[in-house]
Amino acid sequence: MKKLILSLLLVLSPAAAMAAAGGGCGTLHECEKAPVNLHDKASLQHGAQLFLSYCSGCHSAKYMRYERIAQDLEIDPKLVEQYMMFTTDKIGDPIDAKVNPKDQAKWFGNAPPDLSLETRFRSPDWVYTYLLNFYPDDKRPFGVNNRVFKDVAMPHVLEPLERKLGPEAYEEAVGDLVNFMTYMAEPIRATRERMGFWVLLFLGILFIPVYLLNKEFWKDIK
Repeated sequence: MKKLILSLLLVLSPAAAMAAAGGGCGTLHECEKAPVNLHDKASLQHGAQLFLSYCSGCHSAKYMRYERIAQDLEIDPKLVEQYMMFTTDKIGDPIDAKVNPKDQAKWFGNAPPDLSLETRFRSPDWVYTYLLNFYPDDKRPFGVNNRVFKDVAMPHVLEPLERKLGPEAYEEAVGDLVNFMTYMAEPIRATRERMGFWVLLFLGILFIPVYLLNKEFWKDIK
């Protein structure tokens, strides 16, 4: 019985750890909740479009391949090749900005990090809140600062999108972008979550006969 309970705790512990993850958001009281839904294909497709249009010019994501995006997000590979691949013509290649990090360090002060695992490193809520909190600052090289990451070297690359869409639509677009980045950090997560539900259901059902069998076995033993 103790072993069964321990097994259940071990299965549930990763979920508890993920719920506790996150961390502070700079000068803000707390991070805003990112609208992550890895089963929303439309959101993921839009997020992929935004990432490749606005982020991949400076940031690589070398653990993610274009072919995997087409397969997982149900996008026609021909559309991926035509509209999403800017630095390669091979759909099996990873997302690579193809920019010399030393040059980037000269331009920005620091080379932009690879974003493959950024939402696992920072948490989706942190990235979401960060992207929504750029503000004008004439003292900074690119004229902007960030409430979450003070004196960040990154310019507000989504500013044209923000001006075009307006506050509500922009927040939704950033949510789609973060949703895609969350998928990118763990492409198998949606499948794992589906499997996890059935595993927990099986363990819950199995617990009943095991408990009754254990009770029956020990009832005559004093």
